[in-house]
Amino acid sequence: MLEDRSAAAPPSPWPAAYPQGYAVVDVETTGLARDDRIVSAAVYQLDARGEVEDQWYTLVNPQRDPGPVWIHGLTSEVLADAPLFKDIAEPFAERLAGRVLVAHNAAFDWSMISREYARARAEVPVRQRLCTIALSKELRLPLPNHKLESLAAHYGVVQQRAHHALDDARVLAEAFRPSLHLAAEAGVRLPLLACQPLTEWSDGPAAGTRSATIGYQPSSSYGYRPQTWRPSRKRPACPYPNPGRYEPGEQLIQGMRVAFSGDTSVDRELLEDRAVDAGLHVATSVSRLTSLLVTNDPGSPTSKTAKARSFGTPVVDEAAFMQLLLHVTPAQSRA
Repeated sequence: MLEDRSAAAPPSPWPAAYPQGYAVVDVETTGLARDDRIVSAAVYQLDARGEVEDQWYTLVNPQRDPGPVWIHGLTSEVLADAPLFKDIAEPFAERLAGRVLVAHNAAFDWSMISREYARARAEVPVRQRLCTIALSKELRLPLPNHKLESLAAHYGVVQQRAHHALDDARVLAEAFRPSLHLAAEAGVRLPLLACQPLTEWSDGPAAGTRSATIGYQPSSSYGYRPQTWRPSRKRPACPYPNPGRYEPGEQLIQGMRVAFSGDTSVDRELLEDRAVDAGLHVATSVSRLTSLLVTNDPGSPTSKTAKARSFGTPVVDEAAFMQLLLHVTPAQSRA
């Protein structure tokens, strides 16, 4: 006897508190520092249930060296005739307006976008963002790490061009949709965060870093290696004294010693460079002097996590750390 599917229970109602639309965003950049720029951007507009409504992509001339070409593939020659950010700010904003910005490690994408709009003397029409790393944790997805490729593999989404903004946005949109439906079915509260405009930015790189003019000097002039984003130079010592341990719920303070353990969605060396730019000391090991350990897998049996547990060192994940990096307290302002 065939099952009478017409008598099946209707699907559960969609949570009324959920947003009415999303803008899945990916940006490729020249790096992670305050002076770094966007070189390409993509947006997939989704409706309330995660269905695609539109897509958009643009190159952006960063007016400086494009940075890790071996990652995003965008050379000075390719970007020379691309529009400046101020010229694409309005069409970009139109695709974000009234929607929740969704990104993988959203704190990073939001910081880059917000600073570009600050430079353009314009406002980003976004009030909330959602990080798919945070959502994956809320759903307790069985992922080996928090990389986009792992989330995509979990849902069977095939990546075609990794680190191409449009394809990364497509992959994330396709992976976000089933996560959104899982959350709705389980009545999970979405991990939405407010988008506060950033005002700390620079028109050009700090002294001793990459050129402010696109194509002014090739990347090889700065000692970059194709295998890694970090310049082939020894980092100077952190100029600030260690203020002690990080207090959960508080802000990071310049001089704090930060260690990293395990896989990260952002390239480890890029993440470390971002920490150094913020005035933190990147430690290669964990000791009683370590202020904070950053790991996406605090239960892993690594020596760093074991030492952090034994010393009582505070531990945060990558997404939380990226959020903390947005507001690092200057060393001299500490009481």
